Amino acid sequence: MSESLALNNLDQQWYDRILLATVFVLVAIGMIMVTSSSLYHAENIMDGRTNYFVMRHLMYMTVTLIAVTVVLTQPIIRWQQYGPYLLVLGLVLLVAVLFIGRTVNGSKRWIALGPFTFQVSEAIKLFVVVYLAGYLVRRTDELQTQIKGFAKPLLVLALITGLLLLEPDFGASVVILATSLAMLFLGGARLWQFIGLSAAVGGILGLIAVSQPYRLQRLMTFLDPWSDPFGSGYQLTQSLIAFGRGSIWGQGLGNGLQKLEYLPEGHTDFIFAIFAEEFGLIGVLLVLILFFVFFYRTMIIGRKALLQQRPYSAYLAYGIGFWITFQALINMGVTSGALPTKGLTLPFISYGGNSLIICGMAVALVLRIDYENRLVDKEILSAEASEVQQGDKS
Repeated sequence: MSESLALNNLDQQWYDRILLATVFVLVAIGMIMVTSSSLYHAENIMDGRTNYFVMRHLMYMTVTLIAVTVVLTQPIIRWQQYGPYLLVLGLVLLVAVLFIGRTVNGSKRWIALGPFTFQVSEAIKLFVVVYLAGYLVRRTDELQTQIKGFAKPLLVLALITGLLLLEPDFGASVVILATSLAMLFLGGARLWQFIGLSAAVGGILGLIAVSQPYRLQRLMTFLDPWSDPFGSGYQLTQSLIAFGRGSIWGQGLGNGLQKLEYLPEGHTDFIFAIFAEEFGLIGVLLVLILFFVFFYRTMIIGRKALLQQRPYSAYLAYGIGFWITFQALINMGVTSGALPTKGLTLPFISYGGNSLIICGMAVALVLRIDYENRLVDKEILSAEASEVQQGDKS
């Protein structure tokens, strides 16, 4: 009886409902906040078309839904097979963007595709996670016993980081390196290797951060934004004002003032500041909890795959969960003044088609892993139920 109930439960739940609901809520918050934060800005720069960014965001959501549907239909083994090819594609695109990319605000990160743009640094995050999960499966013994097993992927990461810094995109480099180190550690790298390399990477990133005048200026601004509130510290001070105005309960949806062209990038990188102004500390805590739940559920799904002897699926789920959550924490840290300014979007919430589509595909991969986990459970339960039935007949 218990076996049949378990099978019926599996038939009814093909995906992790908590994870799915969490992502839906985050996307809904994003849609609401893009609408609230972009109307005035669109009216000023788009000849009165107040709904310009809203309609484009809806279009991006439609494309994301199509991409998610396609990813859900593909078995995870296919991603494992094509992981190295995706990495090569990503490297080619990183080189191509340096020559044919569109320059925006001094950074060459986008390849023009007619009326749309493709941001290579968003795609390469997914490609690295897909590739590295496969590497951890292929080289598990080498990674755990020999230093070269730890060094090989670092050479690839060094190449990717170097190309990203040429754009320049320091924020994406930090996210990719941190995610890769976490995956290597979970894959069985020795503790002393992990600690030593983390310290080395941290030191190198620190040197890179002060190697360029604009990066050093960002660091100095982060330490004391009020020293130049109308110059280099303008964006951060306006963001802090938004947080201060939000207080506990917020000003209410639509009642924020910083989106009235006071805070630059109010609907993209700094949308969380507008959210904090309108929904206050309660809203901020809600988003933090949602991302914690997202991270927790991805870890649970990855752990289950590992227990089922499906390590690639496990490492892929771990990598996606860490990448998206870490990027979200960096964005929230930047907007609240806890971290130096970096050009990173808030996953699922910020305006921007590239981030939304890639993050949607990443979530679809985790849902596909969970679906395959449930298929394995169903096969096991079916076998157990058959044994019980045969035992009853005998």
